[in-house]
Amino acid sequence: MIRILLISEDGRPRRGRGRAAGRAPDTPAIATARRAPRCPPPRGGCRQADWPSSAGGGTPARPVRAWAPAPGGGAAPLPWQRRGAALLPRTDGRAGTMSSLAEAPASRAPSRSPARSPALSPGPGPSGCGGERRRNALDAGADLGAVQDTQLRSVDLNHVIRLLEDSDSKDLEKEQLKTLKKVVKRFENGLPLKDLAQVIEILNLCAEKMSEQEAFTEPLCELIKLCGLPFQKKKLSDEVSYSVAVSKSIAQLGYLMRVPSCQVRIQICKCVVSFYNMELPRKQLSGYQPTSANYKIQMAELGGLAETLVLSLALVENKLTEKLWVLKALQHLSSSGVNCRLMMKAQAASRLCLYLNGVDPSGQLVFRSSEILWNLLENTSKEEVVNQLSSLECVHALKEVFVDLLMHGFGHYDRQLRNDLLVIATLLAENPAAPMIESGFAKLLIVLATFTEVKIPSPLVKGLKLTYCYEDFELKKLLFNVIGVLSKDPCAVQLLSENDVMPALLYYVKPNQKPGFHDWSAAQHEELQLHAIAILASVAPLLLDKYLACQANTLLLLFLEWCIGQDPFFGQGNSFHGTGGRGNKLAQMRYSLRVLRAVVSLYDDAVNLNLCDQGAISQLLDILKYAANKSKEKEDAILLEIQADILFILSALCENDLHRKELFSYEGVDILIPFIQMDPKKLCSGLGHNCLLFTALDCLWSCVIGCYIAEDYFLEKQGIFLLLDLLALKQKNLCNIILGILAEFCDNPKTTSHISTWRGEKDQTAANLLIQLWRQEELELGVKRDRYGRIVDVKTPIASTFQKQQEVIPMPANCPSFAITEISENIRAKLYSLLCKLGFENLPGLSAKDFVTLAIIRHYIDFKVGEVWSELHAELKEEFRPVATDEEALKVISEISEDTGRMVAALQTEVLESQHHQEIQEEEKTYTKMQAIHKQREMVNKSWENFLTRTSNYEALKKAKRLQEKSIEASRSKLKTQNGAVHSTDIKGLGTTIGSGRLVTVESTPPQLIRGPLAVTDLALRKPSVCEGALKKIKRVKTLDSVKKDSVPVE
Repeated sequence: MIRILLISEDGRPRRGRGRAAGRAPDTPAIATARRAPRCPPPRGGCRQADWPSSAGGGTPARPVRAWAPAPGGGAAPLPWQRRGAALLPRTDGRAGTMSSLAEAPASRAPSRSPARSPALSPGPGPSGCGGERRRNALDAGADLGAVQDTQLRSVDLNHVIRLLEDSDSKDLEKEQLKTLKKVVKRFENGLPLKDLAQVIEILNLCAEKMSEQEAFTEPLCELIKLCGLPFQKKKLSDEVSYSVAVSKSIAQLGYLMRVPSCQVRIQICKCVVSFYNMELPRKQLSGYQPTSANYKIQMAELGGLAETLVLSLALVENKLTEKLWVLKALQHLSSSGVNCRLMMKAQAASRLCLYLNGVDPSGQLVFRSSEILWNLLENTSKEEVVNQLSSLECVHALKEVFVDLLMHGFGHYDRQLRNDLLVIATLLAENPAAPMIESGFAKLLIVLATFTEVKIPSPLVKGLKLTYCYEDFELKKLLFNVIGVLSKDPCAVQLLSENDVMPALLYYVKPNQKPGFHDWSAAQHEELQLHAIAILASVAPLLLDKYLACQANTLLLLFLEWCIGQDPFFGQGNSFHGTGGRGNKLAQMRYSLRVLRAVVSLYDDAVNLNLCDQGAISQLLDILKYAANKSKEKEDAILLEIQADILFILSALCENDLHRKELFSYEGVDILIPFIQMDPKKLCSGLGHNCLLFTALDCLWSCVIGCYIAEDYFLEKQGIFLLLDLLALKQKNLCNIILGILAEFCDNPKTTSHISTWRGEKDQTAANLLIQLWRQEELELGVKRDRYGRIVDVKTPIASTFQKQQEVIPMPANCPSFAITEISENIRAKLYSLLCKLGFENLPGLSAKDFVTLAIIRHYIDFKVGEVWSELHAELKEEFRPVATDEEALKVISEISEDTGRMVAALQTEVLESQHHQEIQEEEKTYTKMQAIHKQREMVNKSWENFLTRTSNYEALKKAKRLQEKSIEASRSKLKTQNGAVHSTDIKGLGTTIGSGRLVTVESTPPQLIRGPLAVTDLALRKPSVCEGALKKIKRVKTLDSVKKDSVPVE
């Protein structure tokens, strides 16, 4: 059954169930599921009927915030980013009337129009002008009114104006009032745009007469009420044609706030409110149609009505009812960005804030003022609003109303309004100029944030007890957020230290336990825990003494041990800080490591020693292994951030401490190697691989270099090869740190051999890679070189384009010049240092172009010294003239620098000429080889032609035979052998011209020449079957044996 809060006619709430709960027939009911604060009826001022009360004449029910996370956790973005209005449109279709229809509360919508504000529309009862009574009478006799309307003749507005301007006789008052009633009757269905300017003039004349004749008050209110009806247009273009006149007319409504009449001012505000809840007249004017719904709103923006109403607040400062109606009108107007900017010109933020702590039994003053402030924050510059609120008076007013709601507010509405004001206070705390500390507001907020954890009594919170409802849970998170904001203000550090912020935040650094009956839920406790640890990361570096006194390092290490333990725990992961922590403890691990990263980054010896004495290095390596193994299963940004934070903490702990590097050495190097082997494609994934790689390289530099045990183990793991592989990617952001690591590693004598052994793609050497990086760097710097890479300007051979454009500025001796600072801004110095370690001689894999560049690199330090002397000389000339000896010395130094440049340029030319000469020699050798091959082919062809001739021509064969015999005879010795037999070597009857032997090779015409079946030369390449191949092999062996047996020497 839904609980119904019934508001009786005397303003007191009654409870009932359903419709049969004793509800009076004419008594409106506000359906609500929450207990709302009771608002007593207003006292003083105008009649109660004119009070802008709730729809039922009672409680303003505060709706649920759309931006707040659901109970039990959830993302909690800044409230002003997603803060809705929870304002429902009226369902009765009437604006500015005093109907008492109930309006159900709902969640806030993006529009914060007060026309939708929950239970805060004008209350029932007759208006100050009696217009509602006449409206009811007209409703009862609609037919009679229609007949009378047809009988009315048109009213001459110019005659009315002349009549009102005639003030010679007081006897005209009755005639003037009668004429004004005719005007009201004539335009009861809406004012035509063409007559609006004259009607506004009539309004001004009536306002002037009110100072002497109060009888004009009622007609004036009736005419103002007509302005709340839709304007009437004849043509579609009338809205544009009359826009200037209409905007000025609406602006005049705001100027009428000067009239010292409660009824007039309230009616003006009702008229403005009706702009946002337009009701159509019962009868349309013949030949007219109403303007668009937003036309009046746009004209109000154009006429600057909002600024005028803000300024009118000074006129109603001591009149509560009128002030509330003005605030209601401003609440509607502030839904527009244009109106908010106009309001800010009138210092609306500071004016409204000063009204917050005013006396108001209904509570609407705080509600409407805070709503307008929120609209100003959303629709204008947040900085401008905060600057207007940063006065001491505004901060005091905000503090007083916050404390009042904190101590005496017990309903949802009060708690939510309290939280809204706390968010505004948080914005003020972000402004260093706001007097949060001077007003005592900062101390109050810090005490509120910590008193439930430290259990220390304080007079500021005496008698205060927070519940476990959702609004108080939201308050707790906002108070933690205030501590984080105040931690950025150096003046607030003392307050944080004195009010036990550190113990309160460390209260949450412990394993999660099962919540009790009267406690936060598991999801809420987890959200508070993560929020507190996140704030601790901001506060701990400021309060190191408190940090060590509370043994925070021990608590964090124990908490991290629980994070990688096997305890059954399933994180909810609902909150902003719990991202990625559902079903695991990664969120707790992530924020705990952030705290350690924040404190070790200070490089405080006491903190770092305390960590290392408790075995932090080995424990962090275990956590790093755990995170790396988890990352292999599924990579996400949370795990990558955890690994990067651990590597950074290890770098800070081990830097400049040999013993800690030895503790890191073997196990740490094994963990680092996979990070350096990371796939380069992942660097652009956006998950954080690039940050992880950089922290791994930084950890390598800090934890390995300088410890020979770790260095040698890294070399054994081929770490240098991995670094050079990364360097070969030629990524600008990686080259600098990798070159620095390699230069430091070269202090180890084993490193240079590893660098020289490395080979990259296409057998690239390390020297060639370094020289290519040098050329790439000079190209980006704009150093002048010719197309061969030689020096062009011998005076400034290595100066960049930017360096040459710098003017000479005399600087103190302790300030480095541009030539010095330029060294750290590019990688040329590291490349020079690394090549010096490798040596400039006998570098493998270099081309002539590389040698040209190497000549410049070799004299880099000489050129840099020359640049420094050149800057020194130029600075001296700017202030005074050197003596002759100094001038001569500077001239000699300059000449030496230029001579070095010429020498290097000559050496480069010599290298290029030598290369050119070598290329010519190689070209000649190539041509000689080609000629020899060509000649050999000619001899082969000629020999083949002779063979063909002997084969086909018998006479040629005989001639060749005779020549052969003659040659053989000529080659024989002329000396006769004594006492020895002479044996003839000729075989008679032999018709061949080849040498005789036991075996004869028969040459035939090459198959390629005859182009027949024998031309298929790949038959011999066909692979025979196993059996066939075996048989052929046996036959070949038998054939050879028979040939050997049958062959006989030729005698």
